[in-house]
Amino acid sequence: MASATHLLTPEEANAHPNPEAVVVRFAGDSGDGMQLTGGQFTLSTALAGNDLATFPDFPAEIRAPQGTTFGVSAFQINFGSTAIDTAGDQPDVLVAMNPAALMTNVQALRDGGLIIADEGEFTARNLTKAGYAANPLEDDSLARWQLVKFNISQLTMDAVKPFGLGNKEALRCKNMWTLGLALWMFDRDRAPIVDWLNTKFAKAPTLAEANIAALNAGHAYGETVEIGASVRQRHIAAAPAEPGLYRTVTGAEALAIGLVAGAQLAGLPMFFGSYPITPASPLLHHLSRLKEYGITTFQAEDEIAAICSAIGASYTGHLGITSSSGPGIALKGEAMGLAFITELPLVIVNSQRGGPSTGLPTKTEQSDLYQAVYGRNGDAPIPVIAARSPSDAFDCAIEACRIAVRYMTPVLLLSDGYIANAAEPWKVPDMSGYVPFPVAFHTDPPAQGEGVMPYARNAELVRPWIKPGTPGLEHRIGGIEKAPGSGNIDYSAEAHAEMTRVRVAKVAGIADSIPDQDISLGEASDTLAVVGWGSTYGPIHQAVRRLRAKGRKVAHIHIRHIAPMPKNLSVLLHGYEHILVPEMNTGQLKTILRDAFLVDARPLNKVSGQPFRITEIEDAIEAMLR
Repeated sequence: MASATHLLTPEEANAHPNPEAVVVRFAGDSGDGMQLTGGQFTLSTALAGNDLATFPDFPAEIRAPQGTTFGVSAFQINFGSTAIDTAGDQPDVLVAMNPAALMTNVQALRDGGLIIADEGEFTARNLTKAGYAANPLEDDSLARWQLVKFNISQLTMDAVKPFGLGNKEALRCKNMWTLGLALWMFDRDRAPIVDWLNTKFAKAPTLAEANIAALNAGHAYGETVEIGASVRQRHIAAAPAEPGLYRTVTGAEALAIGLVAGAQLAGLPMFFGSYPITPASPLLHHLSRLKEYGITTFQAEDEIAAICSAIGASYTGHLGITSSSGPGIALKGEAMGLAFITELPLVIVNSQRGGPSTGLPTKTEQSDLYQAVYGRNGDAPIPVIAARSPSDAFDCAIEACRIAVRYMTPVLLLSDGYIANAAEPWKVPDMSGYVPFPVAFHTDPPAQGEGVMPYARNAELVRPWIKPGTPGLEHRIGGIEKAPGSGNIDYSAEAHAEMTRVRVAKVAGIADSIPDQDISLGEASDTLAVVGWGSTYGPIHQAVRRLRAKGRKVAHIHIRHIAPMPKNLSVLLHGYEHILVPEMNTGQLKTILRDAFLVDARPLNKVSGQPFRITEIEDAIEAMLR
């Protein structure tokens, strides 16, 4: 390997050409700061102008026993000079901070990939905890990969020794040492990380200086030490991008900003009622910091209180919003029916996770689709929208707000653990291009001798929104069936049948104001359509792109509006000879498509808590086209 002072000859450069994209996974104990390391490496990568996608993967235990496999936390980033749609199928580089991290992640590494291991943590005790009978750094078990090992723990302690930290505090800096090495490997600037450390530890300057020293030591180690031919500095060129202001954004951040934008476009103050649950909690955290935009955030005592408070806020003229994950959405089910029968606008965000019950709290899944489309008592169809990526969550949030206030209905907005936690570059949009949808409250009292009609309907079957306390418009709404028009309690068969019909027809009519379904990639004349929804977008798109480059007649269709579906979707799907539906569940969209359109959709299911790999979808497409 050439040192920093040695210029590569053309022959050396051609022998190791810089790749267009690299996948790096940081893995260690849940106390090793891998998510923080990955987050800061993501920041430096974004500032370098690369396109990127990330995948944080961490355990459900608050603090699993140190050194055990079920306490391993990992962060994967795929970055490059071309368009990046997924966090990568297989890492090219695995940074393993202990034996458990190696045991848990090494099989995912591509053949010939690079392992960087902290040999200082490969003690007899840690090897036993991880399930190793022998030290893998010293036998032939890792021969499939390139292995570089050095004592990161000791090197970190040496770097921070001047600051007088105890051993425990000193070892907490080793993630910064590792980050420094990674910054050197990929030619990244340390200055933004130094600024961040000074801000983070502003009240503890010694800790800031120690972490900065560890960061610099890791970087210097790469510059000055002949580590091995497999560890060399690589420069990944910036990806082509349209001019504009960019930032990295997670799905949770994009949802928060999109909900704020939706409320602003509607001209309404926002009320957000929520109860903490993984992976939905970050939405509450982000919105609580945006109070200057007329937002009230409320952490309720339970899920039912959270949604009922949001419904109450909508009744008073706010845009009520609540969020949860699958178990909490189940608890909110009755109140969702209340919002539906009272016909009040409400946005319900479901950041899905593995289920059922408590299930896999920190793993991703798409298994709440049946719950979203069908999961309420009575005939209570609710519009369902699904975001396909972190940045797409912004526009989906605005669309959910638009539908909620225009049609006076609750709306379910589906995200998942992968979207919520993953990050990607986002071009900050010009909001002048978004059409406002201001709300007009009903303020005209009825003529003398006439009663208030809270369930009168306009041409779209939508009832008026009346703020309580408006003079002359005193009225009541509630969960018991109402008489058409007047809203008076009416248990009669005729009233219930009519109100049910009208509510269902109103929601079905939403299809008139949503776009026709487009084809994300390919042609309507292709042989096979891969139909997806939600976070499967990236691996489906990449798989279809690769196979089209090989001449396969395959298209990609991705559905945002799941209920009601776009009006042209039936004709579009019937134009294909084969339909493949990849889902992180046991086949829920497949069943909905068969039910709605009588199409022979074939499932490709994955319920491991991990996103699809591109190759899994490629193989399934090839099998169907044989």
